[in-house]
Amino acid sequence: MKPRWHAGWWSAARRCPSPNFGERPAGSVVSLLVLHSISLPPGVYGGDQIEQFFANRLDWSAHPYFETIRGLQVSAHFVVRRSGELLQFVSCERRAWHAGRSAWRGRENCNDYSLGIELEGLEGEPFEAAQYDTLVALAPVLARRYPIEAVVGHEHIAPGRKHDPGAGFDWSSLRTRLAAIGLADWGFPDSATRRNSSVGD
Repeated sequence: MKPRWHAGWWSAARRCPSPNFGERPAGSVVSLLVLHSISLPPGVYGGDQIEQFFANRLDWSAHPYFETIRGLQVSAHFVVRRSGELLQFVSCERRAWHAGRSAWRGRENCNDYSLGIELEGLEGEPFEAAQYDTLVALAPVLARRYPIEAVVGHEHIAPGRKHDPGAGFDWSSLRTRLAAIGLADWGFPDSATRRNSSVGD
């Protein structure tokens, strides 16, 4: 059976509902993709701690790092594991809690009009080929449903405060591959620089 949308859920993704979401403001249109990186604990891959964290079920005592994020309630729409597996935590029709204090091209509160995609990885380190493959497969699916105008990193919408996905992410390759499938008109952070994001520390 071909993948389909169901109330903002993409059936090709493994569904892992998070309670950390809200309604988008009336009249808001999804026009931005925000890429992040995450690993829990940092640099450790393959466990279920990300899923636990987004579900508010993380055992804070399981690792010293977890005490530094104790009580945080965050989420993203999608997570791409190192293997390329795609997980979805929040309906794309809803507002996930991924961007925080942010702005893009002078427009604040990116959560209101964006989709958040977390890549399992360590800030500044390389990502796996399978993760790029999943992004390239997901991008046209999202583009057909939402009027996406740009794809950026968390570092570009919250400069100085956030630094992910970092220098290890190959923006040039992603741009080339998306252009090859008809998404050449999307904005990218190397052509729309951080000067377009006005947000303080």
